[in-house]
Amino acid sequence: MKELYTGNLYWPDTLDSTREYAPLRENKKTQVAIIGGGMSGSICASTFINSGLSVLMAERGQVSGGSTSANVGLLHFSNDIMLCDLIDQIGERDAQSFYRACRDAVHLIEKAAESLSEDVGFRRRSSLFFASTEQDLPKLKKEYEALKTCGLDVEYWSPDEIEKHFPFRKPGAIITHGDAEVNPYQFVNGVANAAADAGLEIFEQTDIVAHDTLPSGIHRLRTADGYEIEAEHVVYAVGYEPEELRGKLIKAEMSRSFALVTGIQCNLQSWHERFLVWETARPYLYMRTTLDGRVVLGGLDEHIEQPLHSEKQRQERSEKLHEQLKTLFPELQAPIEFEWSATFGESCDNLPFIGADPAWKNVYYCLGYGGNGTVYSMIAAHIVRDLIFGDKHPLIDIVKLDRKSLTNV
Repeated sequence: MKELYTGNLYWPDTLDSTREYAPLRENKKTQVAIIGGGMSGSICASTFINSGLSVLMAERGQVSGGSTSANVGLLHFSNDIMLCDLIDQIGERDAQSFYRACRDAVHLIEKAAESLSEDVGFRRRSSLFFASTEQDLPKLKKEYEALKTCGLDVEYWSPDEIEKHFPFRKPGAIITHGDAEVNPYQFVNGVANAAADAGLEIFEQTDIVAHDTLPSGIHRLRTADGYEIEAEHVVYAVGYEPEELRGKLIKAEMSRSFALVTGIQCNLQSWHERFLVWETARPYLYMRTTLDGRVVLGGLDEHIEQPLHSEKQRQERSEKLHEQLKTLFPELQAPIEFEWSATFGESCDNLPFIGADPAWKNVYYCLGYGGNGTVYSMIAAHIVRDLIFGDKHPLIDIVKLDRKSLTNV
């Protein structure tokens, strides 16, 4: 089982209790079996149930217990790969379609959050994407023009405009309107519980260890405890590459990032409208606030798959991040209360892997490689739902597992 994080996580502390689901203890039949109970699995399950399918979700641990707990909850329509670079990579039409789909996915996440009986911390926010150095300005201005041409709601701010709104000065910035933040742990639990109330079967502590296809075309999954699930369709929503795909997803690599959450800040007045903040440097610093006045920030990505185990070394990274926060916002002096290191995946073309297995009928993958995984999860749910119903989603050729762009990078 891949280790996804180390350290002291914040989000699980924001929910007093979670609903528990029993392990699978009998054989089952269903239309769709989803493997994985995190962000992708829960959004897929909700989407499929609301589309009239019978769905079972098997999670080898607990719902929201994997990468969801280490997710920082930033929702952007912008991505790790700038739109201007994506245009060079896959063409203007497809690149613009992908970015608009990300914008629309934030709206769908908002609708999902609003449908829940509890507040899961979804709030619309604008974002400040600033140039880290003067050398980054030409690229930033090119990106602004690409976003504007795409019809996205953006502004360009000069150094004076940045300084007018924030306690720091930067060479320039793109302001994107239409982004958001969410408490990922509360959101996933809320979505999964609502789907269960609507008919989803959820089984926790249920590890799928074998997957065969019967002569009839039905898929048979076997758990570590010896029980079987027969399904017409199987969806792997396990975050990153499952063992069944080992070596088939070319040019994908795992890295680790670091994140922290401060104590409640006494003075957030200088943080203009609680914008999401990130930068052009790679690896980049990213930050947001929480509803109770904390700051969540992360960065210092390293091309090492395993999360950092040394508490001393994690704390050193956290202190470095914290100093960057205080450099930008000198009045924010609340100490670090939570810090962690988490694994994340990147594909070489900076796009997620979503769609059908090229060689295995009615098997699908929702693998949210990249820094925009929650947005990709919503896109994936709708793409796979369309595939199950025999329809072709307009993004499928852009994100499918055997897409052409992988051979061009």
